[in-house]
Amino acid sequence: DLVTIVSQAHWLVQAVMALLAFAALVALTVWLHKTVEFALARRRLAQALRLVGNATTLDEAARAMDGTRGPGAEMARAAAQEMALALDDPALLTGTRDRTRLLLERIEAGAALRLRAGTGVLGSIAATAPFIGLFGTVFGIMNSFIAIADSGTTSLAVVAPGIAEALLATAIGLAAAIPAVLIHNLLSRRLAGYRHRMNDLAAALEALQSRALDRAAAQGRGA
Repeated sequence: DLVTIVSQAHWLVQAVMALLAFAALVALTVWLHKTVEFALARRRLAQALRLVGNATTLDEAARAMDGTRGPGAEMARAAAQEMALALDDPALLTGTRDRTRLLLERIEAGAALRLRAGTGVLGSIAATAPFIGLFGTVFGIMNSFIAIADSGTTSLAVVAPGIAEALLATAIGLAAAIPAVLIHNLLSRRLAGYRHRMNDLAAALEALQSRALDRAAAQGRGA
């Protein structure tokens, strides 16, 4: 059975198996943590989109976001602050849109970077786990050849234990790498969808600010 194979394996092969099992546990932990983190981030972003979508002015959107958390609230406050600075100093009106767009892009990039944190280890596990398992496989087969040389026979009873532990190391490596690849791809798709919704929020805020800038320009011409 598998327990006997592991317990009777060479200590180096046992270390390889333990390392691969730990890598699989890390991948599972990252998946659970990121699942919760993405769920909270999407819920806050959905709330921000709803509040901004119901607002008719930028000030109204910023006030609606008071008391809320997340990058959506940061984006609303940044757009409102840039608008307030432009109204206080009309010389800033011309570049308000560009400055706001830069601020919103940096907030979005920061939010995406926080959500991406920790997912790089999944790529490392996916890339290295098969090779670590292969190392255990090579070492196990080498032990089988040594056992053949020591016993002077090619009996299956002599060869089988080393081959079994060698193949088990490869199997554990694949068992760690395959879920890591799937989880990494899943989180990448979720991050892409999240960034798309962030772009929707930025566009809504820029539209509200553009209307406010047009009103300010019209009032300046009327004066």
